[in-house]
Amino acid sequence: MFSKSNASHRGKGQHSARGVAEGRFRVLRNIVLAIMVVVVGVSIFSRVTAQEGLERKLETYLQVLDIVKNDYVQKDVDDQKLVYGSIRGMLSALDDPYTRFVEPKAYEEMKIRMSGIYSGIGIYIGMKDNQLTVISPIEGTPADKGHLKAGDKIMTVDGKVTKDMALEEAVSLIRGPRGTKVVLGILRQGWGKPKDVGIVRDNIKIQCVKTKQLDGNIAYIKLNTFENLASAREFEKALRQARDANGLIIDLRGNGGGLLQSAISIGSMFVDKGVIVQTVDREGRKEQIESTGRVLWRKPTVVLINEASASASEILAGALRDNKKATLVGSNSFGKASVQNVRRLSDGSALLVTIAKYLTPNGEDINEKGISPDVLVLVPTLEVEALLILPDQEGEDIQLEKAVEVLNGMIKG
Repeated sequence: MFSKSNASHRGKGQHSARGVAEGRFRVLRNIVLAIMVVVVGVSIFSRVTAQEGLERKLETYLQVLDIVKNDYVQKDVDDQKLVYGSIRGMLSALDDPYTRFVEPKAYEEMKIRMSGIYSGIGIYIGMKDNQLTVISPIEGTPADKGHLKAGDKIMTVDGKVTKDMALEEAVSLIRGPRGTKVVLGILRQGWGKPKDVGIVRDNIKIQCVKTKQLDGNIAYIKLNTFENLASAREFEKALRQARDANGLIIDLRGNGGGLLQSAISIGSMFVDKGVIVQTVDREGRKEQIESTGRVLWRKPTVVLINEASASASEILAGALRDNKKATLVGSNSFGKASVQNVRRLSDGSALLVTIAKYLTPNGEDINEKGISPDVLVLVPTLEVEALLILPDQEGEDIQLEKAVEVLNGMIKG
């Protein structure tokens, strides 16, 4: 009797206590919501109309999402697929191929690639005229041996059409385990229709720099990438070894770019005092990034560029040209002048968002135009095709020959 009565009394007490707790929670919640409304209201007072417009548009999005979840013929639609697809759709509306969403697996692969060792075909790709385009194959890789060339348009990857495909998705499809094959549908200038090119993937280890000594005691440094975290360090090592040379040729042809900081570090090895690059943000504010003043080379220099020199390559070329530290020889560069920031997201994915565009030290905007060389040397198409048909045959490098000629004139002058 006692225990039963006690249990009943305890039960009523629990209900009463729970009711009080719930009441207190509701009051607390309402207070928090009220505070949030006041704080948000104050902070965005000047943007109320725009915010209301966005909320109305989001309401439409939520209506569509609700219809898909409840009425679409396939009942179990993957929520993550819907969310990721929505994000990609939103970013595509920006008309900026370099602001892109990277899924967790692709983001991990991207970090591995920055170490300079990964599995794939060895190629830089970007967007040109809204089409997935080869910026450059990396020397000695399957893409290079498969005779891909800068400017080739990639129409399909293993039969999947690349039109409207996110850049990172294309990269993820092209990469894969060593020994597996990927088939690219390539459309090249002068071809009537795309051709399928099969390339077997391999382990890619990017050699940041290649060096050699040319006649006339000229040092030659081929900088293959800015993407590897070690690129600036390896370039510095090569530059120190060339200190007794009369002049220097830096070859940036086929270098698709990479890390902004690498370009700044290398540029600072030539520019004592001066701007390496300017950036312009969304508010139009300009920031001038100055040389660190750690100069290692003051002798005559020529920089080789071509249509496959992009991004960080263009920053370095522009910095040396505008600061009058080098003469540019070759052909017009690619024209990618945007700065991306990598923002890791809560589920392990990432957003690569364009936060600024860059200008050369003299203020030139080269986006989609590229940098024009001081000495233009166009490679005849027939000569390029001959080298592609007979890749093992040593061909004349008329751009390099012109660079040597220009450099010898600078040394004598």
